[in-house]
Amino acid sequence: MSSNINKISEIRARAAHPNHMYAYCRVIGCGRPARAGTSTGLDTRYCRVHADHLSRHGSAYKGSYLAKVINPYRRAALDWLLVHGDLFWVKDAVGKVEGLYHGGGPHIEAFRLPGLKPRERGKAQWARLRHHEVDPRLVVAVWLAVEMVIGDDLQPVSTSQYKRVQAAKVVHRMASGTHKSWEQERPHPAHPGLPPIVHIQKLSWYPKSRGRVLRYIGEDLERAAELLVDHHLEEVREYKRERDSQGKPATRPYPKGIRARGRRMGT
Repeated sequence: MSSNINKISEIRARAAHPNHMYAYCRVIGCGRPARAGTSTGLDTRYCRVHADHLSRHGSAYKGSYLAKVINPYRRAALDWLLVHGDLFWVKDAVGKVEGLYHGGGPHIEAFRLPGLKPRERGKAQWARLRHHEVDPRLVVAVWLAVEMVIGDDLQPVSTSQYKRVQAAKVVHRMASGTHKSWEQERPHPAHPGLPPIVHIQKLSWYPKSRGRVLRYIGEDLERAAELLVDHHLEEVREYKRERDSQGKPATRPYPKGIRARGRRMGT
């Protein structure tokens, strides 16, 4: 405990004395200093704004893909998986995602996640997907979609970090948050002698989609789907091209009537 306190004190002391060698953020066009050049941090590369952008999106300058951009890829990947579910590498990827589900440990409510280490929160995410019965094929389709959308991007960010974060952000949303409701009795506003009024109180908690937890989730998913990508990604690309050439681009990530949470798809 004392060593951790000393380490924190040392970091604070270093941050309190800015190093003016880091007077500029590395993002072209940004006139702000890197955090090591101020008294707010030790990052030698980026200012606070771009460091936060990197944490959220996996890139200091490129944002995440919008749903309208990535959903057609997700739908094409999912439909291809449903058609080719008997292929060895499809079964392998789906089985590995199921292994992540079962290795995630007990289900943890979203409001209990703060305070856990990033690796533990990453495992908890897989447990939450298992708890909500999210079909593992939906998760595998996300990785295939990210591979394809980055490949088709005219100005792609091809780093592993960006790819992992983009996939993890989509998977992270699939488990959503924790929603609670309870009844509260309140005195009747007209007269205290009248029966009390029952008020329904509702609260929702959503885990934060940023930081190292996204890197861990993305890394897990990459390992689960990498052999499927090696053997069949070009087939999935061709499947999407055929669909687009027929004028049938889908805007929904799943067939109509199917939700990610609490619903498993038929074969």
